[in-house]
Amino acid sequence: MMSNEGYRDRILTCRDCGQDFTFSAGEQEFYASRGLTNTPGRCPSCRAARRGGQSSAPRSRSSGENYETTCATCGNPTSVPFIPREDRPVYCSDCFQAQRAARGPRRDSSRSYSGGGYSSGGYGGGSGRGRDRRDRRDNRW
Repeated sequence: MMSNEGYRDRILTCRDCGQDFTFSAGEQEFYASRGLTNTPGRCPSCRAARRGGQSSAPRSRSSGENYETTCATCGNPTSVPFIPREDRPVYCSDCFQAQRAARGPRRDSSRSYSGGGYSSGGYGGGSGRGRDRRDRRDNRW
């Protein structure tokens, strides 16, 4: 449990709406525990409005604006959650799934950036010949 020692509730003024709000001792301790040094400039409701009304939960795809367009494969009308561009095809959900299945697995799905990925003659070890050449090039007058 938090102790809130050394912190006292503070009254701050929101820079957006101008209303006073309380920056509680618990919030101050939370900010300090996360290394945050600035006090909030907006009240909780203006912060929520600035984030689009969402808290820490991710946005659902169903909320927001959809754009009507025509599927590039079957020609049926469809709606998409992004602004369609003239130079890129847009598909309805059925044609998109068919396109995805026909493409096969993603090209970069076999790459793993967490497992090293370099052989012993690469960046970390080996003969160092590449570094020697580069040093000689840099020292040319």
